[in-house]
Amino acid sequence: MSTRSDDLRDVVVVGGAAAGLSAGLTLARARRRVTVIDVGRPRNAPAEGIHGLLALDGVAPREYLARGRAEVERYDGEVVDGEVVDTRPAGHGFDVILADGTVLPTRTLVLAIGVTDELPDVPGVREQWGHGVLHCPYCHGWEVRDQRIGVIATGPMSVHQAVLFHQWSRDITFLAGGRPLDEQDRVHLDALGIGVVEGVISRVETDGGRVVGVRVDDDEVIDLDAVVVGSRMTVRVEPYIAIGVTADDHPVGTFIATDETGATSVPGVWAAGNCADLMAQVGAAAAHGARVAQFLNAALVTADLERAVAEQAVTEQAVEAQAGEAADGARV
Repeated sequence: MSTRSDDLRDVVVVGGAAAGLSAGLTLARARRRVTVIDVGRPRNAPAEGIHGLLALDGVAPREYLARGRAEVERYDGEVVDGEVVDTRPAGHGFDVILADGTVLPTRTLVLAIGVTDELPDVPGVREQWGHGVLHCPYCHGWEVRDQRIGVIATGPMSVHQAVLFHQWSRDITFLAGGRPLDEQDRVHLDALGIGVVEGVISRVETDGGRVVGVRVDDDEVIDLDAVVVGSRMTVRVEPYIAIGVTADDHPVGTFIATDETGATSVPGVWAAGNCADLMAQVGAAAAHGARVAQFLNAALVTADLERAVAEQAVTEQAVEAQAGEAADGARV
C-alpha cells in the first residue's frame, strides 16, 4: 500500500553521499523544502579512509556521511533512508516512489545516485576491493608508495593506470592477462621500466587478509603488495526512465549528461557527482553538489518570480475590470 506525503518538496535529492548531502545542505540553507533519500550503499564503503579531502584527510567514509547528514538536518533538511524504485511526471513536477510504497511529491529532482563499479571476474578482486585491490592513485597511491604494485589489464585505460601509479612506485608490473598490447603501449611501459606479464590471471593471492600476489596461468605467482584494476563505472537510470532520464556511453562506463549548470535534458531534473562526472573524487563530488544546488535554487527563484508577476498581473486586471464596472454603474 502506498503512502503519499502531502508536503510538496521544492527538491528531492536522490543519493546521500558527498554530492547528494552537499546539494541538500546548500538547498536547506537556502530555506528550501528538501528531502535527501539515501539507500545506504556508498561506493567507497570498503575503504578505510577518504584521502585527499582537505581538512578531513583519512576520515572514515561512514563518519563523513554521518557528519553530512547531521549538517543537512541542522538546517531543517530531511534525510530519509529508502530506495527509489520509480519516478513519474506530475502537475507539480514529479512523484518519487520508494520501495516501501511511499510517494514523495516534488517540484524538482537532483540525481546524485553515483555509479556502480563492475569489477573483473577474477577471484580475490571483489574481496580485496578498497583494501589491497585499488583503482585510483590519488585516493590510495600514498598508502602503497614504493611497494610492489601489479596493474591488471581490464580495458583501454589500464596502461594509463600503470603509468600513473609509476609516480608512486618504481616497482610496477603490468599484468596483460592475455590481452594484446599495441606497439605504442609497449613503448610507454618499456620507457618507464614497467615489466609485462602475458599469462592469464587466475586469482589474487592473499595471506591473512593481505594481498601477497597474483597467480598467473594457475602456476606462477607474481609477488605483489597491491593490485590495481580499472572498474567499469555504470549509472543505474531504470527508476528514472519514465521521466525521460537516460544514460550516455563513456569509454569507461556510462553517465548522465548535463549542461554546465548540472541540468539534464529533462526539465526540472539535475544531476551531480559521479553519475554526471565519472572521475570526481569525494571533494569534487561535494563541490559539484553545492554548485548544482545553487543553479537549481536560482531556477526556482526565477520560476517563483515569474509566477508572482503573472499573479500580480491577473490581480491588476481584475481590479481594473471592477473599477470599470463601478464607473459604468455610476454613469447609469
